[in-house]
This record gives sequence, C-alpha cells and structure tokens, in this order.
Amino acid sequence: MDEIRILPLTPDRIGDFEAVLGPQGACYGCWCTYFRLPPKARATLSGDERHALMIARIQAGPPPGLLAYRGAEPLGWMQIGPRADVPQWNNARRVSAPLPDGPADDPAVWAVSCFFLRSAARGLGLSHALVAAGIGFARANGARLLEAAPMVKAKQSISTTLFVGSAAVFQKAGFQTVAQVKEGRPLMRLVL
Repeated sequence: MDEIRILPLTPDRIGDFEAVLGPQGACYGCWCTYFRLPPKARATLSGDERHALMIARIQAGPPPGLLAYRGAEPLGWMQIGPRADVPQWNNARRVSAPLPDGPADDPAVWAVSCFFLRSAARGLGLSHALVAAGIGFARANGARLLEAAPMVKAKQSISTTLFVGSAAVFQKAGFQTVAQVKEGRPLMRLVL
C-alpha cells in the first residue's frame, strides 16, 4: 500500500479537493461552507455558488485545511484553521461555542471543524492521520489551542453526521474534554 501523505490545501491542489468532495460537493452540496455561512445565507446559495465561495477562500489563502493522499490519489479532507475562519462554528448556541479562555477572535485559537473522506477511503485510519498532521500544522502556524466538537458515537460509522469527527480519534491524539453542553458532543481541546 502506498504511503499516506497529508498536505495543506493550497490553490494548486483545488482539483484534488474537488475530487475528494465529488461533483456534488459532499454532504448535500455543502462544499465545506456549513460553518462559514449563516444557515439562511447558505440556504439561498446554489451548490455552484457554495463551490465558488469555497474556491475563492482557497485561492485567497492561507490554506483552510489539509488533504490526505495515498500515493497521488486524494482521499480525504479536514478543515482546520483559526476559529475566526469558521464563524458559524463559534455560534453561542452550538456545542462548539468558544470558552472565555479560547475566544473566537484570538488568531491562536484554532478549530478542526469538519472532515470528508471518500467512501472507498473510510476505515483506513485517515482521520487519525489528518488529526496528527493537523496538530503539527496548527503548531507551525502559531496556534496555542486546537479545538474540536466531535461525536462520541454515531449510529453508523459511515454516518454523514460524523463530518465533525469521532471523539475517539481526538482522544487518542491527546485532546481533553473541556465542555459538554449536549450529550455525546464534547468540546475537546489540545493545548499546543
């Protein structure tokens, strides 16, 4: 089996990002805008408009996440960056709402907000590889805290609700639960 590589999503890798998310943009045409736009604004956009919004974000830089490859084949994506880059993730009504010691406007407080893996790549440990690489990526870019709001348990391992990740993956990487406002959805943190 070819080695797994994790690389930042830079403009030269947009085609690989599109290959991972597929022609519909994954998860009902989200194109990873779920935490970037208020629900009403997102609902008014077509899939093509959400796609264009995300492509513009990638082109503007810095990289909004990481891509996982096996050999030359892109297999997965993880959105990671400062909390401010995903404003809806910071909504006070969400399980991912910021804590006083990790404010959303602090550029050193980062979030892992979503994942998407091609169906053929699920079960290969890519989430673990992405989180491990994400820790190094966040550290190298000045983050002091890295947070996630994963699920403790999904009905199925292929559930689309796992787009936020599995708590077990983050726990194995050293994250600790710092808050829990909803059963099964902890806010987890790694101090870098």
